[in-house]
Amino acid sequence: MSGTRPFWRNDRGASAAEFALILPIFLTFLLGLTDVGRFAWAFAQLEKATQAGARWAVATDVIPSGLITYSYADQGGITQGTIVPISAFPGVHCVASTAGAPTCTCKTGGTCAFGTTASQTAFDNLIGRMRQVYPSIRPENLVVDYDWSGLGFSGDPNGPDVAPIVTVSVQNMSFPMLFMLGTSVALPTSRYSMTLEDGQGTVSN
Repeated sequence: MSGTRPFWRNDRGASAAEFALILPIFLTFLLGLTDVGRFAWAFAQLEKATQAGARWAVATDVIPSGLITYSYADQGGITQGTIVPISAFPGVHCVASTAGAPTCTCKTGGTCAFGTTASQTAFDNLIGRMRQVYPSIRPENLVVDYDWSGLGFSGDPNGPDVAPIVTVSVQNMSFPMLFMLGTSVALPTSRYSMTLEDGQGTVSN
């Protein structure tokens, strides 16, 4: 037995054994940080895409196209020069299917006498602008709301009678992780609001 004592007392491989135990934990931590950084970068891009989309939405053609030409003074019976009440414009909610066809619906609490026909061209132009910043956005991820703001007046000869608050939202998106066992993580909903400007045109800065 005395001949084996030097072998049992030899600790020259201890550092290698400890390193082998720690290496998987260290690599998991390092690669996890890489994925977290990629996730943060992707969300920042998504926020920028949403901001660009909101800017586009207020400066170019609106998706509920009838809103631009409808006169609340001539057709809605509201005294010219007065603010259009929320009951006459409760807001419009626009979404799209996976095929990319948008639909708009009048929000609860009033009527949308101007109609809620959705412009495919306006929707396509909007999502096209946003994809320049974040290409993964799909039609079904995009929601555009036009909410009453109290701005504008009935019979405005220079533009739409209402100047709604336009909110562009991107929702239900996931981010694929590279190193975390191939899983995907849901991205938070991103939304941005601005007040409608002229609501007509095909170019925005």
